[in-house]
Amino acid sequence: MLPLSTFGVLAYPHIDPVFLSIGPVQLHWYGLAYVAGILLGWLYGRHLVSNRKLWPNGVSPITKLEIDDAILYLTLGIVLGGRLGYVIFYDPAVYLAHPLQVFSVWDGGMAFHGGLVGVTVAIILFCKQRGVPFFSLIDVVAAAVPFGLFFGRIANFINGELWGSPSNMPWAMVFPTGGPMPRHPSQLYEAALEGILLWIILRIATHVFKSFGRPRLTAGIFILCYGIFRIMVEAFWRMPDKQLGYLYGGWLTMGMVLSIPMLLVGLWAIATAKPKTYEPRPDDASGTTSEDVARP
Repeated sequence: MLPLSTFGVLAYPHIDPVFLSIGPVQLHWYGLAYVAGILLGWLYGRHLVSNRKLWPNGVSPITKLEIDDAILYLTLGIVLGGRLGYVIFYDPAVYLAHPLQVFSVWDGGMAFHGGLVGVTVAIILFCKQRGVPFFSLIDVVAAAVPFGLFFGRIANFINGELWGSPSNMPWAMVFPTGGPMPRHPSQLYEAALEGILLWIILRIATHVFKSFGRPRLTAGIFILCYGIFRIMVEAFWRMPDKQLGYLYGGWLTMGMVLSIPMLLVGLWAIATAKPKTYEPRPDDASGTTSEDVARP
């Protein structure tokens, strides 16, 4: 191992995880990241369903009002699924010993894969209640998810958690909890890949290739690309969660294990997505509908 002095090191910024304190109430950047991601995702989703150019024959099967109503379901799915996923997959022993810590979400500890399951369940429930086509709604949600992923990874960086492996890159940093060695700022790599690059890929799919015309194609692209990016980061740059370490012979991480099925699901969704158009409701003069009626 090279001595610390031989590395080019950037100073870790040491941002206070609490961005605002009002008496005993503390507001954390981690919580703010979720608020920002959900808010921007909601606004972007409303934009997508109202843009007739993105939908076959100019008819979206989802209205802006239905996006508004779905937000509560989606938020509960994100928070409950993300937290339970972390508790179950990443640190069950600690939470069994200290069950009240399950509610300390401001300290971090949210799992994307758990959130994905939670959001999927929330969309299923909402679609059954409102008669919205499942795959069209999940496509819109998938196109908006990178906002939350970007801010969530920035919050991981601010918290100084989920850092990378030792590195001699000129942008390597010494993290407060990562020991004396400079490390890859893998949180920023994930913010760039899962947030910025993935959003660009999905934007091209929806706006250039009109992927909303093939239900589940957008979601399939999202799931496949996220799985690839997550596996790549954890294989080359990010250290595994310290309480788990490497699994199955010392080279797989829990994030990689949970992401491998995403590759298969993504490929299936892309391969089986077929063109579909929608009829506007008779009582909906705007041309947006929440009924899934295919034209021949």
